[in-house]
Amino acid sequence: MKNLLNKYIDNIAPEILSMADSIFDDPELGLNEFRAMRKITDFLKKNGFDVEENIYGFETAFRATYKSGKGGINIGLLCEYDALEGLGHACAHHMQGPSIIAAAVALKEVLKDYDYNIVVYGTPAEETLGAKVPMEKNGAFQDIDVALMMHGSPMTTTDVKSLALSNFDVIFHGVSSHAALAPEKGRSALDGLLLLFQGIEFFREHVKEDTKMHYTIVDAGGPANVVPKYAKAKVSLRSYDRNYLNDVIRRFRKIVEGAAMMTETTCEIVETKSLDSKIPVLSLNRILMENAAEVNAPRIEPPREKTGSTDFGNVMFKVPGSCIRIAFVPPGTSSHSEKFIECGKNEDAHNAILLAAKILANSSFDLISKPELYNEVKEEFRKNKEVKI
Repeated sequence: MKNLLNKYIDNIAPEILSMADSIFDDPELGLNEFRAMRKITDFLKKNGFDVEENIYGFETAFRATYKSGKGGINIGLLCEYDALEGLGHACAHHMQGPSIIAAAVALKEVLKDYDYNIVVYGTPAEETLGAKVPMEKNGAFQDIDVALMMHGSPMTTTDVKSLALSNFDVIFHGVSSHAALAPEKGRSALDGLLLLFQGIEFFREHVKEDTKMHYTIVDAGGPANVVPKYAKAKVSLRSYDRNYLNDVIRRFRKIVEGAAMMTETTCEIVETKSLDSKIPVLSLNRILMENAAEVNAPRIEPPREKTGSTDFGNVMFKVPGSCIRIAFVPPGTSSHSEKFIECGKNEDAHNAILLAAKILANSSFDLISKPELYNEVKEEFRKNKEVKI
């Protein structure tokens, strides 16, 4: 059956690769990926999927479904298609949609005698807004049992953990006055920020070692001879454990309020982004990696123990999930780089698109045809979430 899935993907390769190249040549920024979304959804409609567009609060989000037989396990396949401002598809998102829909249509056309559901989600603005987060809050991803993705990479691998992240705008409001003639009448918003930053530095000693705290001033309030009445900073807090990070945030808020109290200013704390940590499911990673080996994917390496932050974490915090990272650029190459652009349409990129489609289709077949595998995945996810890994 896997040979049939692979053969089907090879047969539709010209159309799939042409689509990937056209998305690469026509990059669209997050929330404006109308042409990329149209190419992907038109292909799904043409191949018998029911497609909903302009959903979960985003014009460029979509949900496509197909039910086989009596229905059964709900296979979620997720794709992104936004580009980077000034760089184009330097994160290889042009590969995701074509690869995902190749896997989805192959499953539909080949697995005729099995009970399952396929749900393809188009998720916009990963690079900026992280739309999976509000999409999830608006009801997306509740209809899937597993969530699978692909991503271009220097190596073929999967991830274990990702950093939960919360970003904040912190604004202090003070009282303006002449810094030389009447400094006693002023209350410095900038002093509030500086005390906040000092408090964060003292705070570092009293958090777990994987906790990361970053900050910068985006508005210092004006010239040096005026006590600033307004100052603004951006703060990022991260941890591999969302539950622990929530407690770090509680303490961080007290530091902000304390800085305002010491300077007799007022403060605003606005959370601008919140990404959950992935709940690792090693059994699902294993299924993907075994199928990667079966199709001779290049440069297979062990799963990456720890990675940065991603809105896919919010999905993997709710359901078992994994992303197959497929090699197409030289080892050591960073994403968001010119090298990713240079390699975006070469033979290795084309092979990666097709190989990832095969890996995802074959892994989905394993989960569909062997209920014990899905039960193993589901049980590991439950246990890991309980112990807050």
